[in-house]
Amino acid sequence: MMRSDSSMFLGAMAVFIVLLFFGGTESEDKRAKVSGEEEQMMEVSTSRLPQIIKSVRLDKKYMLAGEEFPMDNFDALERLDRELLVNSYWHSSTLLNIKTSKRYFPVMETILAEEGVPDDFKYVAVIESNLRNETSPAGAKGLWQFMSVSAKGYGLEISNEVDERYHIEKSTRAACQLIKRYKNRFGSWTNAFGAYNMGETRFAKEQANQKMDSYFDMNFGLETGRYLFRILALKEIMENPTDFGFYIDDQDPLYRPLDDCHILTVDSTIEDLGTYAIEHGTSYRLLKVYNPWLISGRLTVRTGKTYDIKVPKIK
Repeated sequence: MMRSDSSMFLGAMAVFIVLLFFGGTESEDKRAKVSGEEEQMMEVSTSRLPQIIKSVRLDKKYMLAGEEFPMDNFDALERLDRELLVNSYWHSSTLLNIKTSKRYFPVMETILAEEGVPDDFKYVAVIESNLRNETSPAGAKGLWQFMSVSAKGYGLEISNEVDERYHIEKSTRAACQLIKRYKNRFGSWTNAFGAYNMGETRFAKEQANQKMDSYFDMNFGLETGRYLFRILALKEIMENPTDFGFYIDDQDPLYRPLDDCHILTVDSTIEDLGTYAIEHGTSYRLLKVYNPWLISGRLTVRTGKTYDIKVPKIK
């Protein structure tokens, strides 16, 4: 009887030890399987400023205007990393760019295709103006930030009443002509984009002084040095917004293309655009929203000249 009890006791102890050993191992395994994100969340819950800020993985091939980004260039990668981080965490600005692109990109994309310019050129307008009809400290205006001399050289009208740098269709075609000229001179679209920012003469001078042909091998001041990387970063974010935490409702009626309008050809002077707007069932404000190139309260039309004015459809 004692031998039986002893055997039972030893057997129970063996089972206990096995369960203890493997049970502990299972517990350790479970703890080991806690994901990195769960650990981060636990740390965040006890931190003084509860947030998670992550780096962007540079683990893919990047292309701009059909030209490959030099992934073997650590300096270029670091500069791209900076712009991806800055624009990923500059929430309001980047979100507004994504939303506003819904209005302007469809128009731009059609014109770029017709002009034989890479679709990625539209991101130059994002960098130049945040897709807003801004005026720079130097006096450049419109989505494409034309200076007056360059604008007039590419056929855009500028007067006290009209500034076609604010005309989306005409200014986009002018920008296409300009960038194609730079591409022909400097040999690549990336070089052409750099020249668009700093100017043709200055870019050519820097090429000669530095004895380098590629933008990526040249040293520039802060603005031009960041320029191409900002374009590439905004392209990456705006093409893949959810990858960077930006969620846009496709059903959102805001920032839609301004294509719900009539095109009225005007061949005589309009003395008062406010009266003109009322006569056509709209407001002065909306007339200017649809036609930002009208920069005065009247429109003088010279003999033989015509203008196409967009008038919102009456709903």
